[in-house]
Amino acid sequence: MRVLVADKFEESGLDGLAALGCEVISEPDLQGDALGEAIRQHGPEILIVRGTKVEGAMFEGSPIKVIIRAGAGYNTIDVATATKNGIKVCNCPGKNAQAVAELAFGLILALDRFIPDNVNDLRSGRWNKKTYSKAKGIYGCTLGLVGMGMIGQEMVPRAKAFGMNVLAHSTWMTDADASNFGVSRAASMEDLAARSDIVSVHSSLRPETKGLVGGPFFAAMKQGALFVNTSRAELVDQTALVAAVKSGKIRAGLDVFENEPTGGEGEYDGELRNLPGVYCTHHIGASTEQAQEAVAAETVRIVKEFMATGMAPNAVN
Repeated sequence: MRVLVADKFEESGLDGLAALGCEVISEPDLQGDALGEAIRQHGPEILIVRGTKVEGAMFEGSPIKVIIRAGAGYNTIDVATATKNGIKVCNCPGKNAQAVAELAFGLILALDRFIPDNVNDLRSGRWNKKTYSKAKGIYGCTLGLVGMGMIGQEMVPRAKAFGMNVLAHSTWMTDADASNFGVSRAASMEDLAARSDIVSVHSSLRPETKGLVGGPFFAAMKQGALFVNTSRAELVDQTALVAAVKSGKIRAGLDVFENEPTGGEGEYDGELRNLPGVYCTHHIGASTEQAQEAVAAETVRIVKEFMATGMAPNAVN
């Protein structure tokens, strides 16, 4: 079976695919028209990508049977066109949950202790202990979790280790579920916003969750609260978020945001780049060696199962 790997992928994954007897074509820098041309040139039956955008025009009429997102989110893939063409789209859910939870807590601590500003001032030769000695601390604070999937669940023991209380809101979670997770259940999104000192977003992106966090949510948040999003930019109304930050009500740590570059390198000149009260990272939530090795192993498992049975594990369509 011919496999086109059109994005960065671990050597262990490439070796695993080869061990299955696949003809592996690895071209990790493919984007846009180049990806479409590579699909036409190589005629793969399986396409593997990470953050690369895969549009329907690239694969219509091709021999592709399965598109695998080597990660969790698949919003960069034209699932509707794939479905129309009988192509299965699969992902690797949960394999990066620990890595994303670690980054979310990194952003929480960075916000509380103003770590990036500390570093920037010291690199500029400014000693400013007077300003940066005013952190609140997170012990005893309430962490509000939007979404209780695998990543949200990974946040709970980390929060408990810091001595935090955990409040969560998820459409599927019952009081019994909340008790099993060791968290309290918020009655609504606004209830969660009003009761949390820190909010961290971990919901999946679906049509019904687009714009889930908007003006009413930010209006309900506490003065001085922290807001973290390591999930998907489309979940948050960025205009409302910027307004809340500019008003001085909240500060934010974001790993995802509107108009972020899709490749490994690029230019970003959006408003968030220099907005006081906001720390942005480069959409690196899943980018640890541990997570990527786990994703590679799951990708190989999907290919192996498909080759053996014709069934595609983790299909989202």
